[in-house]
Amino acid sequence: MPKKKIAVRREWTKDDVRTLKALAKQKAGVAKIAKTLKRTPGATAAKAHTIGVSLSTQ
Repeated sequence: MPKKKIAVRREWTKDDVRTLKALAKQKAGVAKIAKTLKRTPGATAAKAHTIGVSLSTQ
């Protein structure tokens, strides 16, 4: 029976949040921001919502 993969959660550092805000201001889009931060799009969108940053590309 294959082993179940365990989710590894990483804390958001001040640098991660700073990068998120800067890329959101440039209207980079969720996928590009997530790839840059090496996080999932869902985690990136959730954090942006938590800190009140819009990820709209318009």
